[in-house]
Amino acid sequence: MAWYKVLTFFFLVGHLSLFGQSKLQDKQIKKIVFLGNSITYSGTYVTFIDAYLTLRDPQEKYEIINLGLPSETVSGLSESDHASGKFPRPVLEDRLGRVLSQTQPDLVIACYGMNDGIYKPFDLERFQAFKKGILDMREKVILSGAEIIHITPPVYDGDNVAYGEVLERYSQWLVDMRKAQWEVVDLHVPMKRESMEQRLSHPDFSFSPDGVHPDQSGHLFMAKQLLLYLGYSEIAQSKDIKNTLMQFRNGMEVYELIQKRQQISKNAWLTAIGHKRPGIKAGLERSEAEQQQNEINIKIETLLTE
Repeated sequence: MAWYKVLTFFFLVGHLSLFGQSKLQDKQIKKIVFLGNSITYSGTYVTFIDAYLTLRDPQEKYEIINLGLPSETVSGLSESDHASGKFPRPVLEDRLGRVLSQTQPDLVIACYGMNDGIYKPFDLERFQAFKKGILDMREKVILSGAEIIHITPPVYDGDNVAYGEVLERYSQWLVDMRKAQWEVVDLHVPMKRESMEQRLSHPDFSFSPDGVHPDQSGHLFMAKQLLLYLGYSEIAQSKDIKNTLMQFRNGMEVYELIQKRQQISKNAWLTAIGHKRPGIKAGLERSEAEQQQNEINIKIETLLTE
């Protein structure tokens, strides 16, 4: 079997040499926590990033934890009739300390804004609440010793034209904070531009059929913008998840296993950390979740070295 291991090693070295060094490798980042609302909680863009990094840089052993929470804001605002009056929107501040102390990330990637204007026309007080929430989150993350990357919110594609303008202003403020040395991935402007280009030939095109939540193509677009920012320039031509991952040996099989691993991890961590959002499926105890994740990791390692 020794000859087989040697061939595998040289295959991996040769394959990796096709790519350059990423920001994650430069900064020796290993544990990454994603924060956000239901768009992040749904997890498709997080799972794609996890799978891509696992397949592209298997020696790095990244740990990617999805802690998105549906309905959540950083602004602390909520509509009076949110969820038909059953519960107000949860706010990140209520759980952020526990997130940071329990997960101890090297990097936090945060995508907020979609819910923070509570789907109403622009209002200065609501805008100030959003900015304060972002600033407070950023301060706590940095004080914990982690780095933070902000992602501007996806495009709002519903009938409320005024709310689309709100998210443009929220996104522009985040981008402007690059002047203060913030790391900001501008998702909003490229996503809007791509939507407009697609509609020239497909008038009904939308990344978000319900106006808010991106479909699979929207999540792939989100993942691409973040991966490009992190230095994975080869992802620029990616058109769909399947074709992108199939360039790697056993790519789709690894992706499906990572989907399962992400689901187990997300539910277990959300339950362990705690939150105020009703209706979220309870996860396994952390020890049982880790055991199941380790079993999946062994299967992934086998696929990576076949």
